[in-house]
Amino acid sequence: MVSAKSASGEGAHPKKWLIAYNSISSSLWTIVFFNTIFLGLLVGQPYLFEKTNFITTLIQTFAIIEIYNSATGIVKSPIFTTTTQVFSRLLIVWGICQLLPESPANYHWIYISLNLSWSITEIIRYSYYAANLMDPQSVPDWLTWLRYTTFYVLYPTGVASETYMIYLSLDEAANVFGVWLKYGLIVILFTYIPGFYMLYTYMIKQRKKVLGKSKVTEKKSQ
Repeated sequence: MVSAKSASGEGAHPKKWLIAYNSISSSLWTIVFFNTIFLGLLVGQPYLFEKTNFITTLIQTFAIIEIYNSATGIVKSPIFTTTTQVFSRLLIVWGICQLLPESPANYHWIYISLNLSWSITEIIRYSYYAANLMDPQSVPDWLTWLRYTTFYVLYPTGVASETYMIYLSLDEAANVFGVWLKYGLIVILFTYIPGFYMLYTYMIKQRKKVLGKSKVTEKKSQ
């Protein structure tokens, strides 16, 4: 006789941890999106930053888990690409939003652009991953298309927002921590050029791979 424990174990999805992580992450970034839209329209800056920066920082910090998942092989994402993307965002939320709260960047419209670019990207990305993990054959075509197409716009706007946030924070960094941090941030700004190229071209290759494969599958099924 099969025990209830073993039966429940057999019925559990083998990737339930990843499904839960991606589903929760999608929900959390939905909070960021609606916070930005509604508070941005109702109260605007500087209140938007004051009301949202801490929760956005916590949600983005949650993404450190992705580095662990990539490093341990739980997911197939390249470790260097994953680490670069996560730490570039941690620089913004911790290095600027938290350590430099008086930076003009935090009260500029670019903070709104940043949150919208990040949140829309992550809602689509995590939703796609969760659906793909549950059943790759049941992922809606529109979700796959969004995942591998919206980056054409959202990645440039996201990177432009991040770099402008850093640029606007240079003087505040020098005033609060010293000129060494200002020059350190300038160096980091230059690293965005190869970093963006690497990430953008990687996504273009992934788009051709995924959407090209779906077209071949459609032709075979006809």
